Order: sequence, then C-alpha cells, then structure tokens
Amino acid sequence: MLEGILMGLNTAISPGNLLMVIGGCLIGTFIGMLPGLGPMSIIAIMIPVAISIGDPSAALILLAGVYYGAIFGGSTSSILINAPGVASTVATSFDGYPLARQGKAGKALTVAAIASFCGGTIGAVLLMIFAPSLASVALLFHSAEYFALMVVGLSAIAAFAGSGNVGKALLMTLLGLILSTVGEGALFNAPRFTMGILDLQSGIGFITLAMAMFALPEAMYLVLDPRRSDNDGGGEIKDLRITRAEARSIAPVIGRQSIQGFLIGVLPGAGATIASFLGYAVERNIAPKAEQEEFGKGSLKGLAAPESANNAAATGSFVPLLTLGIPGSGTTAILLGALIALNVTPGPRLLVDEPQIFWSVIISMYIGNVVLLVLNLPLIPYIAKVLAVPRTFLIPFILFFTLMGAYIGQNNATELLMLVGFGICATILRFANYPLAPLLIGFILGQMLEDNFSRSMQLEGGIGFILERPMTMGLLAFAVLLVVLPAWRSRRQRAGEMPEGD
Repeated sequence: MLEGILMGLNTAISPGNLLMVIGGCLIGTFIGMLPGLGPMSIIAIMIPVAISIGDPSAALILLAGVYYGAIFGGSTSSILINAPGVASTVATSFDGYPLARQGKAGKALTVAAIASFCGGTIGAVLLMIFAPSLASVALLFHSAEYFALMVVGLSAIAAFAGSGNVGKALLMTLLGLILSTVGEGALFNAPRFTMGILDLQSGIGFITLAMAMFALPEAMYLVLDPRRSDNDGGGEIKDLRITRAEARSIAPVIGRQSIQGFLIGVLPGAGATIASFLGYAVERNIAPKAEQEEFGKGSLKGLAAPESANNAAATGSFVPLLTLGIPGSGTTAILLGALIALNVTPGPRLLVDEPQIFWSVIISMYIGNVVLLVLNLPLIPYIAKVLAVPRTFLIPFILFFTLMGAYIGQNNATELLMLVGFGICATILRFANYPLAPLLIGFILGQMLEDNFSRSMQLEGGIGFILERPMTMGLLAFAVLLVVLPAWRSRRQRAGEMPEGD
C-alpha cells in the first residue's frame, strides 16, 4: 500500500494534475451552487474535455474533482435560498436555511464547509485503507438488502417531523411514494398513472419536485408573509466564525457521520442522498431531548451531519466504481462511461494492471478537499451577502433560479407547469403545518424501494426472501428500532413528567 501511495502522490502532485484538481474543484463548486445543474449534468458535459486530455489519470482526477466539488458547493443554494438542486443536499436545507433566516448564514456556510472538508478527507483516508476489502463486502449486498436499506431510510421520517407531527409526516411520505410510481417502472415498460400525458412517461423530475417543495413556497411565503423577511435578521451578516463550544459539539457528529456516510457510499445504489438522510435522522434520534427540539429550527448538528455524510459517501462511491466496475449512482455511472471511453477497465484488476490511476485519484481527493476549503472559506462573507439583497430583488432571484433549474433538469416546458402546480400545493401544505421533507424522501426512495422489492420477489420466488436472508432481517429490525425508539423515549419522558399520584 505504501508503494501505491507514493506512486499516487508522484502522479497527483505533477503540475498538470494539480491544475486538473483545482480546475475540477472550481467548476464543481460553482455548478453545485446553481440549483438544477447537479454533478451528473456537468460531468456529462465535461466528458469530451476529459477524453481530449488523453491521460486517463488526469482525466479521472478532473472528473472526480468536479463530482465532489459539486457536492461540496451544493450546500450553498440549500442554505441561502432553500433551493437544493442536488438530492444529497436536501437534508442540508432543513437546518441550514433556518440558520440563514436567523442572520447566521456565515456561520452556517462555515459549518457546512468544515463538515464537508472533514467528511471528504476522512472518506479519502478510509478509501485508501479499506478499498480492496470493502469491495468484497459490497458484493454481499443484493436486491433484498437494498430493499431493506430503503426501508431503513423511510423509517427515519420521524426525524424530519416536528413535535406532534409524526402522523402528518407519515401521510407526506406516502404521498411521496405515490408520486414516485408515476411513469414507467424498471421491470415493466407500460406507463402508469400518466393520465395520457406523454411528458409524464419518464416520471416526475426530482429537480422539479425539489424546487416545488422548497424554493417556490419560500418565494411565495416571502410575498404572503412579509414580516418573515423583515424580522428574522436574514439581511444582517454576522457570526461568521464558530466558537470553541460549537466546534466541540459538532466534532463527534462529523466523525460519526463521516464513517457512516462512507460505509453507505460504498454500497452500490445507496450513495450520498441516503447517507445524508440517514445521517440527519441518526443524529437527531441520539441527541438529548432539548437538542432534538432544535433540529429543523437551526441546529448546527443538524447541518453538520448531512454535510459530512454526503461528502464522505461521494468518496465512498469510488470503491465499487474502481474496484468492482459497478456504478453506485447516476453520477458514477457517467464516470464509468468516461473510464471505458478512456480505455480503462475498472474492476478487481485495476489495482494490479494500472495502480497509478487508482492511487492518483485517491491522493487527488486529499488535495482536492484542501483546495475546496481554501476556495470556500474566504468567500463565505461575500456569498452570505446574497441574503442582504432586498426582498423585492430576492424573490425574483429565487423564482428565476427555481424556474431555470426545473427547465434545465428536463429541458421540457411541461416541467414549468408541474413546478407551479406542485409549488402552490406545497405552499398550502406548508401553511397547514405539514412537513414537506418526508414527501421528498418518499419520492427519492420510492422507486429504488419498488425496483429492489420486485427484483427480490422475482429472484427469490416470493416474499420469503425476508426470512431467508439474515442481513435483510437485520436491516429491517434496525428500521423497526428507528421507528420504535423515539416513540418509546417520548412516552417514557411523558411518564416522568407526570405528577406523582396522577
């Protein structure tokens, strides 16, 4: 391994490859800040550029830099304007945006940058140490285990519900699952629930729904409730630094979620989105009662957890890509296509046949995370000033990026009509105090849940696969624990608060 590290270091620190790291991180960061243009789109655009470079190591270093740069920068729009254009930064907006509305946008961006840096760096260390052995663990996961993993993700909905809103959160999750069934399923080509609209055959776009659930209602909320923008301190830039006490409180969160996020990222098909949701849910469930109440209202732990988890997962997703040749997400599927176009065959033989590619990518991730931190931290005071823009300009700004993101995501004008329709519904639900995050979670996980369940039923010959696979049963038991534990804790606390003799 030491020989491989030295080989990778020698390749990664060459002037040309250092430029690739810096260029990839810059492009990824600025693209990540724009709602609607996620890493998948920009990597697809960058493939011809990467192929023209000729050197596979340099090309992959560039594309990898764009990937984790976009994940790193994606938190900015989630925190500042509540417009998560990438699925893995949806959970970031739950506490990042409330912090911004409290006049703590600078602090929120600082925490996000530090958590992202630590998650990416810890992920790179784990990737270097455990990549070969983790590849064999990833092979143990089949459709049944992925189905159970999706159930674990859905069982965490209580973490995204406010006090007394678990029933509403469950209804919104079911609505999200229903919306995920629109369009053609993976096993059957027949369209479902499209009402004869051809544009719905490919399903509802994630970007459209994400913008409709978060960004559009925010703009309408600012119009309908002007006091929200005047009294929350959103225009005042202060608290750019975090205190020692705050650093001590988020350090264990970052450590735990970096490891958990990396392990989830290793699993093909899981990825940064699942990691960020589970990271947020786990931290909320293990937090003391007083701190649990802060989640969703501006908790630094609630911001640090998904940011460290999604960046670590982005790094972890390179384990199945490089060692097995299995893409773990849509973005890594595009990276796989780029590797094949560069005449590089990822898989178990990559470490033996072309070790310089494997190790140079890993070492470039260390360098890339430092570059991202150096690029982002000095810019935070200037980025945070977006919130100092007067409301009369901020609302059109949010609407422009919302509409642009939805249109670019599908390149279809019908998406704009759907965006407005869903946005109006989301605004009404928001005024009725229904949590919108569970709907998006149900939508994101719904299709993967259905696909893996159907595949397991076909392969195992019925629902008996749940009892026949110990790992599946273990994951489902963990899902039950995630549901039961918060309810048991709250019941026990209520019993402790009752006066004696009642």
